[in-house]
Amino acid sequence: MKRPEDFQGIFIHREKVDMRKGINGLAEVVQDAGMGKITGPNLFVFAGKRKDAIKVLYWDKSGFALWQKRLL
Repeated sequence: MKRPEDFQGIFIHREKVDMRKGINGLAEVVQDAGMGKITGPNLFVFAGKRKDAIKVLYWDKSGFALWQKRLL
């Protein structure tokens, strides 16, 4: 994953998101919510209803990258 300094903006989606969504679904959430330029140097963070996992979406040089972290 890139360093935090590599991103111009970090956007946290405050509403719950269906954690079954993949790259395409989360990119659509970003566009619908007007969170920022999807292919820009931005980091987008999502959480589900139970808040036991997060997903992080960002644009890399050759395409999207999606990271998931299960929280305790």
